[in-house]
Amino acid sequence: MKNIIIPFRGDDRLKLLTVFTPTYNRAYCLENCYQSLLNQSCKDFIWLIIDDGSSDHTKELVDKWMVEGLIEIRYHYQENQGMHGAHNTAYELITTELNVCIDSDDTMPRQAVKRIVEFWKKHGSDRYSGIIGLDSYHDQTVIGTELPKNLKSSTLYNLYYKYGGKGDKKLVYRTELTRLFPYPIINNERYVGLAYKYYMLDKQYEMLLLNEILCCVEYLPDGSSLNMINQYKNNPKGFAFYRKELMQLPFAGMSFKFRQAIHYVSSSFLSNNKRFLHETPNKALTMLAIPFGLLLYLFIQQKQGLLKLPKT
Repeated sequence: MKNIIIPFRGDDRLKLLTVFTPTYNRAYCLENCYQSLLNQSCKDFIWLIIDDGSSDHTKELVDKWMVEGLIEIRYHYQENQGMHGAHNTAYELITTELNVCIDSDDTMPRQAVKRIVEFWKKHGSDRYSGIIGLDSYHDQTVIGTELPKNLKSSTLYNLYYKYGGKGDKKLVYRTELTRLFPYPIINNERYVGLAYKYYMLDKQYEMLLLNEILCCVEYLPDGSSLNMINQYKNNPKGFAFYRKELMQLPFAGMSFKFRQAIHYVSSSFLSNNKRFLHETPNKALTMLAIPFGLLLYLFIQQKQGLLKLPKT
């Protein structure tokens, strides 16, 4: 099917933020996301919906909302490429200074857009790649840990591996930067770790810390978070790419890189890549990781009920 871009009303040059939502057959839950955006106290945003090949009534639903004209909406349809492919497309289409991804099963608290806009106007500059905020469950319980109260900014890597951060966080990025480091599109695969881009940006920028809830998350049974074993098994080349890149992070510690090497080995077994030792960016670390990577491979296969040794 040919790509479709439905024009939107208004002038996006007057907007600061694009909220983008990748969606695939999620018409049944997209209404909640829409209602939360309608309820925003600040309308200084565009909602960009990337329909990644849905066969349900997503388009009809969005058409109805666009006719209502209550918020500014863009809709783009593409053949299915997976979450990372939808992100690639979003970053190509966004023209506002900032963007944030709100998944189809997520919602935004009423003040979220207002706080993002106010916070960036007060503290933002080209020194920072964006803002890190909090995710919560729908009962307002923060997922993981709050952000360090004595810090103004941090890289995403340091937040987790230096300051002890835990749980998903909501990331708001400068659009000119999110166009960098596009995710690779791999034949017959539909997943590459989104954090690849975030860690690449960590090499040059810190992010401002906003210790407030920007997104309320619901982990649905058909969501990628709850199907990671399937993602891992079905997208081994994408995972191997991701792990190779993380093994090369100049600021990462050795234990972090060793974990990436283990996953790289496992993904290489899953894809039957006999050249993985030639392709690794760290041969010594990868050789040390082989026994652990093999165990992880066997665990994944056993989880799927498809236990078999890799070909040699």
